[in-house]
Amino acid sequence: ILLDKDGKRKHTRPTFSGQQIFALEKTFEQTKYLAGPERARLAYSLGMTESQVKVWFQNRRTKWRKKHAAEMATAKKKQDSETERLKGASENEEEDDDYNKPLDPNSDDEKITQLLKKHKPGGGGLLLHPPEGEAS
Repeated sequence: ILLDKDGKRKHTRPTFSGQQIFALEKTFEQTKYLAGPERARLAYSLGMTESQVKVWFQNRRTKWRKKHAAEMATAKKKQDSETERLKGASENEEEDDDYNKPLDPNSDDEKITQLLKKHKPGGGGLLLHPPEGEAS
C-alpha cells in the first residue's frame, strides 16, 4: 500500500497481464457492453475486480469511438473529394458538348481552331489549310 505525503492511501494504476488484455480485447470484439453477470464471470476468470473490468470497458469504448469517428471523418473527406472530382468531370462534359458535336463542313475555320486549342495541349498543332503551294 502506497501513502502520499499526508499519509492518505495513494491510488495506483493497475497493470494487466498480456493474457488479461487479450481476453478483454477478445470479449470487446464480441460485445461493446457487458451486463452484470457477464462482467462478474469475466472478472472472476481473469482474477480482476468487477470495477476493473467495468472501467476497462468504459475506457476501451471511448478509444473505439475516437478511432471510429476518425475513420468516418477520413471516409467522408474521401467521399467529398470524389464527389467534387465527379462534379468537376460532369462540368467538363458540359463544356465538351460543342467539341463532341459533329462539325458542320460549312462552319468557319475559326470555330474549329478554337475547339482544337481548347482541347489539345499546345493548341493549333493541326493545320486546317496547307500552306500555299503545298498539296495535302
